[in-house]
Amino acid sequence: MWPTQTNQLGHMSKKVLVLGAGFAGLSAACHLAARGFEVTILEKNDSPGGRARQFSAQGFVFDMGPSWYWMPDVFEQFFAHFGKKVSDYYELERLDPSYTVYFGPGDRMDVPAGTAALEELFERHEPGSRDNLRKFLREAEYKYRVGMQDFVQKPSHSIWEFADWRIAASLFRLQMFTSLSKHVRGLFSNERLLQLLEFPVLFLGATPQNTPALYSLMNYADMALGTWYPKGGMYKIVEGMVALARELGVSIELNQEVRHIAVEGRQARRVVTTSGREYTADVVVGAADYHHVETQLLDPAHRSYSETYWQSRTMAPSSLIFYLGLNKRLDGLLHHNLFFDEDFGQHAIDIYDRPRWPEKPLFYVSAPSITDPTVAPEGCENLFILIPIAPGLDDTPALREHYYNLVMQRLARVTGQRVGEAVVYRRTYALSDFVNDYHAFKGNAYGLANTLLQTAFLKPKLKSRRVDNLFYTGQLTVPGPGVPPSLISGEVVAREICKLN
Repeated sequence: MWPTQTNQLGHMSKKVLVLGAGFAGLSAACHLAARGFEVTILEKNDSPGGRARQFSAQGFVFDMGPSWYWMPDVFEQFFAHFGKKVSDYYELERLDPSYTVYFGPGDRMDVPAGTAALEELFERHEPGSRDNLRKFLREAEYKYRVGMQDFVQKPSHSIWEFADWRIAASLFRLQMFTSLSKHVRGLFSNERLLQLLEFPVLFLGATPQNTPALYSLMNYADMALGTWYPKGGMYKIVEGMVALARELGVSIELNQEVRHIAVEGRQARRVVTTSGREYTADVVVGAADYHHVETQLLDPAHRSYSETYWQSRTMAPSSLIFYLGLNKRLDGLLHHNLFFDEDFGQHAIDIYDRPRWPEKPLFYVSAPSITDPTVAPEGCENLFILIPIAPGLDDTPALREHYYNLVMQRLARVTGQRVGEAVVYRRTYALSDFVNDYHAFKGNAYGLANTLLQTAFLKPKLKSRRVDNLFYTGQLTVPGPGVPPSLISGEVVAREICKLN
């Protein structure tokens, strides 16, 4: 646990400005405030949470972004730093089945919670695969434990941080140089089981063929640690973090979009917002989009990376999202539903290898009202539908309408229910919205891709090379995209700031 409200390092009077109230920004703010810093968060939008904001319409309550609650231990560890528990802020429910995968009309695979039931599922689809599943999950657990304890907690300033013999010795066991696709195909042959094992990396920014087998650690998070739901929605996490931050003395100022960071010598001294307000600081933390902070808020002389560098980065996907309110309940859907009734490989190519709008996309449907009746009026259904797409594509109303109609047709065909005619509320969200709301580089939804050449010390640094008191946190820096990594990113950057003299 971090000491609370102390001045061990003489930082009590130091002011920190955190730009952005997403998970990483809130995490950094809490950790710094607990160490005695005077912390103010400047948030562009009218509510905290970043991509995890929430909105209500016609009695429906929609989480706007993250909908999967994986790695519950990371959330527990975050609150434990401050002498708190997750249960102090929200109630969790483990989903069982965790989710379902639709392969076609009347053809689905419900993925159970618990490894014993998973072993039975694998045996039914591929007799004799039980032992290989056990081996796969043992290896994945090792990667998860080593990855979460030794790798993601490092600031990744240089390769020498990873020269510790214990870490070096584990590199091959972690399978950093083997692809996930090769790894799972060495153990299983059933195509549906392969898709089940490969789907978690779809959002990491590369095909399974180009993703290190290290990331089977996500399968451990999925299958062993389980899929959970915070009652009331994912925004309950944000509300809990905001309550904690304010308890620690953090000031959160909404509707304060930053326009410029003024640097004197090698020190960021003032932050100017679009409303004309000026804030002074001893330390600035960019928890907003890294590319935006670098290229739009800093003068050229103070930027660490060129536009050529940014254009050469591989980004994780963007998303086309539909928030739908239905005037009836649906049969058969679970809280989480994956529609794999089209070619998994081709959709991955359309995202990563030859970026374009997919002709026959896979998609994901979250129906939180199945679990939580508070997010929809009585007798109604709340649907969150997401199609992963390549970042940087053209985004037009006509394209959104085309994919809405496509999804409605596929839902009707696969589930045998007429969904479109029951829609009484609809909102769409895609690339241009990510740019407008979050200044997201190329309209990305998930940050920087976790490819081998963009891992650890090869990511954009969490400390500016040109400005001594400017730091970064979030999904474009260490350790990477996702809610749990963002929480860890805030902790890591706070530790680095505490090292300042």
